[in-house]
Formats: sequence, structure tokens, C-alpha cells
Amino acid sequence: MNDLINKKILFIICGGISAYKSLETIRLFKKNNAEIKTILTKSAKEFVTPLSIASLSQGKVYDDLFNIENETEMDHISLSRWADVIVIAPATANTLSKLSNGYTEDLASTVILASNKQVFLAPAMNVRMWNHQSTQNHIKILKGYGYKFIGPEIGDMACGEYGEGKMSEPVKIYNKIYNFLTNKTKNKKIKALVTAGPTNEYIDPVRFITNKSSGKQGYEIAKSLSNRGFDTTLISGPTNLDVSENINLIKVETAEEMFKATQQNLPTDIAIFAAAVSDFKINKREKEKIKKHHDLTINLEKNIDILNYVSSHNSMRPKLVIGFAAETNNLDKNAIEKLKNKNCDWIIANDVSKKESGFNSEFNEVTIHYKNKEIKKEKLSLKRKSEISEEIVDRIITQIN
Repeated sequence: MNDLINKKILFIICGGISAYKSLETIRLFKKNNAEIKTILTKSAKEFVTPLSIASLSQGKVYDDLFNIENETEMDHISLSRWADVIVIAPATANTLSKLSNGYTEDLASTVILASNKQVFLAPAMNVRMWNHQSTQNHIKILKGYGYKFIGPEIGDMACGEYGEGKMSEPVKIYNKIYNFLTNKTKNKKIKALVTAGPTNEYIDPVRFITNKSSGKQGYEIAKSLSNRGFDTTLISGPTNLDVSENINLIKVETAEEMFKATQQNLPTDIAIFAAAVSDFKINKREKEKIKKHHDLTINLEKNIDILNYVSSHNSMRPKLVIGFAAETNNLDKNAIEKLKNKNCDWIIANDVSKKESGFNSEFNEVTIHYKNKEIKKEKLSLKRKSEISEEIVDRIITQIN
């Protein structure tokens, strides 16, 4: 098998009895012709040797942040840029703590902080350590950063106890990474369009009406799509958010500008309309600032419905059209009605009246309604918006495949 030729995997092995499983995991990847480099932490060398790792990986093994031999290479930078994906197995409780707090006391933690690549963690620890509130807090933070977890499993442990905390088997870790790398290559051929943020509709040069929106959920969806290999375009209204260089960012301000940018980026395979587009615009925009001593009457007219336009476009309709419904009451009823009226494939509804998941929050709670009545609605419980995005993209990949 040659599916992983030219795929570069950086393994980080931490100190734990499960470190021996990483040898078999590395063997599986080498069997499929992946390129592998390995970092051994100081404590990992108590369980596996650099020689055994080098023999299996046929690649270099690193273990010291300040190595005179490699100092000119700046290993923490070169390794973070070299890898397509980073796998930490086993990921100990100490490792989770360091990563969640941004500590950089060794080569492994420094590489991770310097990298923008996908990080997978395969935790391994005692059941009580895993269930401890401190560990669970670290997990929430790391998931918010976009790190992915493989396991842990429930079973007998080396300490003699039974419960959750056992490191996943090498074949499971292999399959997760294999699917990530191969799907990323496959998804490069798939174009995705995302809209996010509010639009501003000007009354005069200094005043406008708008919809409340931080744009965070749309940006996270674009990030998740891009990380999975999709050719991603993000059309954004005014926000203070940043995106990676892999995303084609188009900045707009008004609904009309967003509509034109959308037209210019059709056809696309997937279109996700997360923007809070103003339903109305000013009938006549004043060229000069209106003085406050003047009486003011504002006449509004409807903006074009971008979601409905795209989902009803016969020749250039994307294979999958997803809309959002920000509601304050009757969530399901309004979402179902919008799904029908907009002619889209999914509606993702959220209650913006909730403080914990409303505007500007880092968290969200959504319900997905499907046009295909054979698929029941799904509720994604309260999580970070980055985690919600990952779950949405998981479902997108399942549907298009």
C-alpha cells in the first residue's frame, strides 16, 4: 500500500507504560510508506529507546530542545513546519496540563506551540487521573484549540485498576490518522463557500443598521473545512477575526456586496450561510451626514435573500446548501419553516437569547434539521464553537461521501 507516500507524521512519545504501543503504531505507518520523525520526551526514554524508534521509523529521533548538533536547524521550528500532522501517543496527564497552559519547557511542547498543524492526542493515564476535574478542564481547553482526541478506552490498566484512561490500540490510532490524511487529499478537490459575520446597511456616511453577529461560528466552520483539506472561501462581513492563509478570505460590508461576492464564487460544491445578513437596506442612502436637529424618517426595502437565491439556482446550485437560523423563540418550528421556504438541504438553528451560547460567546448549542426526512434532527449540545464546527464538518463529509 502506498496511500501515505509523501505524508509526513511527527510522533511525540511521552513517558508512560503505554509508550510501547507507539512502536506498533509507527510500524503500521511505515508499512504504508509514511515519512516519520519522532520526539521522545525525557521520561519516555525510561520506557522505549531512541534506537528502537529509529529502527522502526527509519527516521530521525529528537529528544533535546538545546542540542548543539542541531542548534542551527532550530528543531522546534523546522519540525513544526515539516509535519503534515502531529500525533502525541501516549499523551499523559502532565502533557495535557502543559499544552493547555502553553508551557514550553522541552522540545515536544515547544514544537506544538510553534505549529499550526492538526494535533491528535491519544491519552493514557489512571482512571482517577482521567476523571479528575483538572484533567477534564485541560481537555476542554485543548478541544477548544482544535486538538483531536483518540480515546481513551475503558479497560484493565497496568496499575491493576479498571476504567477509562487506557490508551487506544495502535490500529485505532492508525485508522484515525490515515482517514484524516487521505480525506484531506480527497477533499482538496471539493470547493466550500462559507459566509460569516454581519452586514452593515448605511443610512448616511457614518450611520448604519446591522444585525448582531460576532462571526465566530462561521469562521470556525471555515477553519474546520480548511483543516480537512477543502478548498475554502470565506466571505465575511465586518469582524475583528483572523483566518489562516489557507482560506480565501473576501471581506465585504453590505448585503449587496456579500451577494455579489457569492455570485462570483459560484459554482461551488458546498455552501454554508452562517452570516447574519440584514433583511433590509435603506431605500435612499444620504450622501452627507444627517444633522441631529433634523427629523429623520427611514424608509427600508428588502435585501436580496442570498440563501434562497443560491439554493434555488438550477444551473449552479451547490450539491449541499446549509443555512443558519438564529432564533429567540419557537426554535424548531421556525427552523423547519425556514428549511422549507429557503429550499436548502440543512438548517442549523440556535437560540441566541441564551447567555451561555448567544452572541459573542465562545460556546454554541445547535439543532440540525435536514431536508431528507429519513434523517432525524440532531441536537449538538453546548460546546465551544470550534467543537461544534468539527461536528458539523464531520456530518458534511459523511453526506458528500
